[in-house]
Formats: sequence, structure tokens, C-alpha cells
Amino acid sequence: MRKGILAVGLLALSYVGYASAEQIGSVDTVFKLIGPDHKIVIEAFDDPDVANVTCYLSRAKTGGIKGGLGLAEDTADGALSCIQVGPIALSDKIKSRKADGETVFKKRTSIVFKSMQVVRFYDDKRNTLVYLVYSDKLVDGSPKNALSTVPIIPWAQGEK
Repeated sequence: MRKGILAVGLLALSYVGYASAEQIGSVDTVFKLIGPDHKIVIEAFDDPDVANVTCYLSRAKTGGIKGGLGLAEDTADGALSCIQVGPIALSDKIKSRKADGETVFKKRTSIVFKSMQVVRFYDDKRNTLVYLVYSDKLVDGSPKNALSTVPIIPWAQGEK
């Protein structure tokens, strides 16, 4: 029993430090007589380390009885679009993490062991932020993914 409580506590702590999403809207995809319908949910989150970058994520949300109780496993389907909403200044920390990336958003997509996450990379040669969304599972992840880029254009920052 104590091990179970500890595992749940560690799982909850693993999500601390990531951006939180704001639901923008949703559309129903499958009617369910009992419980909520299956949906595609649209969420927005701001990059926690890069001011003035907002990402929009659409993802599948399973309904029905299990979905209503939070016990369903959502599919690995998702799409991502990130935009610059103001001047961007990159820290040396972000520029140095270009190869392995940094997780900026993570959302649980099943009761345990499965999540959808967004990882930020920096392409120094093209001066571009690259955001990748994918779903992972403790044992077996999914190759489904989507990509969005935010070019950092000096003239858009007021620089010459």
C-alpha cells in the first residue's frame, strides 16, 4: 500500500515545472450514450523559458464511462503549432541544450505511465526554435509526432 502511494506521489511530482495549458475549445468526434463524448481538445500554453512563444496543441481525449472517470487511455494523436507573439531573447541555457532538447509541456494521457509531451530544440544554424510533440509510455511509446518551428528573426526584434 505504501509503495502505491509513493508511486502516485512521485508521478505527480514528475509533472512539476512544466507549462500548464489553457483549454481553448473542443469538438466532439464520437457520441457516447453514457459518459462524455470522445473529443479533440485544443489547448494553449506559453513556453516557460522563452517569453513570447505560445504553442497550440490539439489532442484526442477519450470519453465514455472510463474517460469520464479518468481511467481511459487517450490515443497518441496530436498536432502542434507554435508562434511568436512578441520579441524573443534566448538564454545561453536554451542555446546549449540544442541537441537533446528540453521538455516544456507534459500532459498525462492515461491513469499511469502514458503522457503527451512537447520538447523544445534550438537549431543554431538557422536561429530557430523547434517544438516536437509525441506520446510516450513506460514500456511502449508511439512514433506518432508533430513538429512546429519558430524562427527568431532579428529584424522582428527591433535589431539591425
